[in-house]
Amino acid sequence: MSTEIYDDGPVVHQPTFIDGTSVEIPELRILDQDGVTYPNADLPDIDQALATKIYHSLAFHRVLDERMVASQRQGRLSFYMTALGEEATSVGGAAGLKPQDMIMMQYREQGALIYRGFDLKDLMNQLFSNAGDLGKGRQMPIHYGSKALNCMTVSSPLATQIPQATGYAYGQKMQGIDAVTICYFGEGAASEGDFHAGLNMAAVQEAPVIFFCRNNGYAISTPSDEQFKGNGIASRGVGYGIKTIRIDGNDILAVLKATQIARAYAIKENKPVLIEAMSYRLGAHSTSDDPSGYRTKEEEAKWQSHDPILRMKNWLINQNWWDEAQETALFEKYREEVLAAVKVAEKIDKPHIDTMITDVYDVPSAQLQAQLDEVKAHVNKYPEAYPFTAGKF
Repeated sequence: MSTEIYDDGPVVHQPTFIDGTSVEIPELRILDQDGVTYPNADLPDIDQALATKIYHSLAFHRVLDERMVASQRQGRLSFYMTALGEEATSVGGAAGLKPQDMIMMQYREQGALIYRGFDLKDLMNQLFSNAGDLGKGRQMPIHYGSKALNCMTVSSPLATQIPQATGYAYGQKMQGIDAVTICYFGEGAASEGDFHAGLNMAAVQEAPVIFFCRNNGYAISTPSDEQFKGNGIASRGVGYGIKTIRIDGNDILAVLKATQIARAYAIKENKPVLIEAMSYRLGAHSTSDDPSGYRTKEEEAKWQSHDPILRMKNWLINQNWWDEAQETALFEKYREEVLAAVKVAEKIDKPHIDTMITDVYDVPSAQLQAQLDEVKAHVNKYPEAYPFTAGKF
């Protein structure tokens, strides 16, 4: 058995222990809170056209989240999860990729889909689980996906996408194609076993995958300091022998720069990269959550001043690429478009009940058909409970 992996470290003759204080992980930051670049900062590859597309995606993302929370509170939508305060992570990450790259999302990465051009109609159809939904209404809200845009459908169980991303990236490597896979997850998901399995396999098999961790401070209601010891999860990448970087996740230029470099490295070396983006979840975990039970208004107010959208807006203005008139017009336009789309999507019928047993077997089994008949009988018996379905089959 080869022992080469043990030959690189220094040899000592007295017991020498190391801990978390032995290695300090720096955090990449390019923009200050006023949108001013730091002296000697290494800027990403970005021009006015790309910057404008990124900002439009950020603005639309913010409007979508705010409007959909309002729709849920009005009883028009069953459930929603925002990415308020974290928009730069998904949008900036997507902007650093190529269209052929696969995106595997968790449940706060609608920004990546938005950047890639996912249609507002398709967003709404998924949220309302209507007959126009690409997933045929089989997923709860926020579980988007698009084969056309190389965005894998969101899965509810935490961290399952991590080993899947490793496998997909390994397949890309075997095919010799110019593409990587990016896998988004939160620091809470990094406590799952699939995180360790996925990173270890990627390191050993040298898969071109970018692991992108949004460290937003909370796993639902559990703060980071109660999840793990230390100030983040970046050190775990180092432990698995993976090239790792920590960045300011509210700095869109830092996110873009790190992702661009990570992609270039993954393509050239056919090896994984771990990005830890330090951010903060300004919103609740979901519309079923009340964060006032586990954090203070003072804490939230502190992070409001680190708003990634405001920071990029200031940078655009400093570049003479944006102004307040454009700002007002853009947000008003998106509010009108989202509200109009809600009014359309909520009136579309639900998928036909027969689709409950399709897409699994070529010919549904007798057992499945019997179960469907039982469901239909139940719906017809209680039509008032199923206004979108009763009498339509």
